[in-house]
Order: sequence, then C-alpha cells, then structure tokens
Amino acid sequence: MPRQETIAGLDVGTTKTCVVVASLGPEGLEIIGVGEAPSAGLRKGVVTDLDQTVKSIEAACEKAERMAGVQITDVYVGVTGEHVRSLNSHGVVAVSGEDREVARNDVARVVDASKIIDLDSSRQILHALPRFYAIDGQDGVMDPIGMAGQRLEVETHIVTAGTTFLTNVLKCVRRAGLEARGVVFEPLASCAATLLPEEKHVGVILLDIGGGTTDVAVYAGGGVVHSAAIPVGGNILTNDIAVGLRTTLAEAEQIKRMYGTASTARSERDEAPIEVKTLDGRATRSATVGELRSIIGPRVQELFRLIKRELVEHAPRDLIISEVVLTGGGALLPDLDAAAQEFFGLPARVGVPQNVGGLTETVRNPTYATAVGLVIFGPNSEHAPRASRRSASGLFGRLSSWLSDLWS
Repeated sequence: MPRQETIAGLDVGTTKTCVVVASLGPEGLEIIGVGEAPSAGLRKGVVTDLDQTVKSIEAACEKAERMAGVQITDVYVGVTGEHVRSLNSHGVVAVSGEDREVARNDVARVVDASKIIDLDSSRQILHALPRFYAIDGQDGVMDPIGMAGQRLEVETHIVTAGTTFLTNVLKCVRRAGLEARGVVFEPLASCAATLLPEEKHVGVILLDIGGGTTDVAVYAGGGVVHSAAIPVGGNILTNDIAVGLRTTLAEAEQIKRMYGTASTARSERDEAPIEVKTLDGRATRSATVGELRSIIGPRVQELFRLIKRELVEHAPRDLIISEVVLTGGGALLPDLDAAAQEFFGLPARVGVPQNVGGLTETVRNPTYATAVGLVIFGPNSEHAPRASRRSASGLFGRLSSWLSDLWS
C-alpha cells in the first residue's frame, strides 16, 4: 500500500452513519478524519429509504473530508442485517507444482474450492476467511506457502448476504458519489478494531450492539468460527422506555442515556426521581430510576437470551470461550458489562478501537468500533489471520466446553 494512500470506512447504521478516514503513517495506521450524521433510511441493517440514506452518507463524508483535508472517492462499506449468514466450509486440492511445494496459487485454489457450497441464487459470498490449513493430513499450519506436500486442505469461515439487500446499500453509496472498494460484514470489522490477538486465540465472543441489530462474532484458535446478526438492538430499549413512561422516543433516548442501567438488582438510587415530558411536550410527570431499571433490565436479559440461543443453535459445540467483549453504541449503557458477565458466566469488558494512531481520543469509543475496523480489516479482508488448530485430544479437548454448559 502506498505510503500516502488514504483509506475510508463507511458504517451506515440504523441510528447514525459514520465515516472514518485513515492513512498509513510512520508508526502504522493513523486516523485523520471522522464524520458522523444521523441515519434515517435504514431499519435493522436494511435500506428502507434510498434518498435519506444517501443524504446521511453525504453528510458524514463531508464532515470527514473537512477534518482530514482529503477528498473521499472510495470506501470500505460495512453491512449487517438478518439476511447475512455464515457457515464453516472445507476445501481440498492437489499441490500443483512439480516440486510439490505449496505456492500462492495453490492457496488461492484451495480457498476457492471451499467456496463451492450450496448457495441460493439470491445470495452471494462476502467473505471466505481461512481458519487453518493442513498439508497431507497434518493440520495446525498457519502459512502453507513454501511447504512441501501433495494435498492441501483449508477450513474457512464463509459469510453470505442477500444480493438484493447488498445492491440497495451499494446503490446508495454510488448515489453519494462514492465507489465501494469492498464490502465487509460489520462484526468482523469491529473485531479487527477491538480484539487483541491473544483474545482471538483463547476464545472470545464479540457483541456489537447497534441501534437496530446486535452483531455477533466468535473467535477461537485465532480465527472466526461463527458470525451472525440478530435483529434486536439498542433502539428496542428506547421504544420500551417510551411506552413504559408514556413519552416520546427522543425523550426516552435522553432518559436512557442519563439514567439508564443494565443492572436488574435494586439499589439506593431506585427512588431517585426522573422528570419525564409528556407526549405533547407541554407538561412533565414524575418517574423513578427504579421504574426505568425495571423496563431496561428485562429487555437486556432477553437480548442475552437471543444471543445464547444463536450460539447454541449454530456455533460449534466444542468451543472454549474465555471472554465476552461488548462494543457498539449499546455498549455505553452503564453496567452492561457486569450484566453480561453474570448472564454468560464469563469475564466481560467494553471494547473500544485500539492499535491505531492519529485521532485516538476522538475514536476511543465503542460507537466507532465498526468504522475504525473497516479501515483495518477492509484492505486485508481476503488475507485473514491463519491460525493453528489444536486437536481434540490436546489441551482444548481436555477442558470442559463452555458451549457444552450452555446446552445443559
């Protein structure tokens, strides 16, 4: 990548559209511009109003360009939604060279072989990410290039998306005067921005809680083993508060930010008063922090149950998971990490973008995880980390599986 080249990531969300611009500086990737605008044209990751979505993209781009002092012409686009699905696949090819030495074209061929799956005509492959390789039956190979063998195998994580949904998102990008340099499933981008390599190896669940969806990505052994989008996000909390306290959505969002908590336990703050504007805005009524907690807490638990069900039904059962990382705007809800730790029985933390320079204070916030991750993951999306895999008879096989506990 040229030294002065800039990279832009576009995160078009349900509540906000965010653009991040980065350049490759002397010490690595540096954030040089950030732009954000309200989003009104998407619902749960799906475009519902082309014109509104285009306006949001244009507004966010203009702010990012002004801050960075550059013109944005192409972007890595983040996508999500219930239409995005994933599976793990296997590919095998014969090593082609006369000397039986694995070359780059062999690696490309075996990854392509893993893409041969039963795929509906209305869907297309977004990613085929190598998890690990094997040569002549010997697995645990991180990089097979240059190694000798006759048979090359790969395990990949494949992400597919609905073609129609992608077409509408990309149409908005083009109408905003931009070209899509690549399309990335958003939780993979968020992982690139917030997770440490050690976490990916020991096993981690990332929950990216946006306004309309909660994106899930599970890493183990260094590679992604499951990813999904659940059509429930932080906006449902706002809706419940608006209904429960009989107020507007705008007032409910403000109350959630000022007084909200994910904790279900009673506290001395429960009797603290909250002034709530009525629906017409002409008067106020009194509520308490305890009332608000009784609305938010059960909904958070319901979200966790949906995530647990997704993992139980679709993630490999022999996984070892050591941590939960929460990111996205929903992760700003106080005590959410403590609630996640109690529910899943695992350490939990809030993930913020890291390992980037430049405007670090500006983007050191979970709401920017996806946008920052797009400029990190996007250029390398076809070159995912290739991690070794321990056999079931090794350490992982001897440990009790966290997911097995979920099944019981």
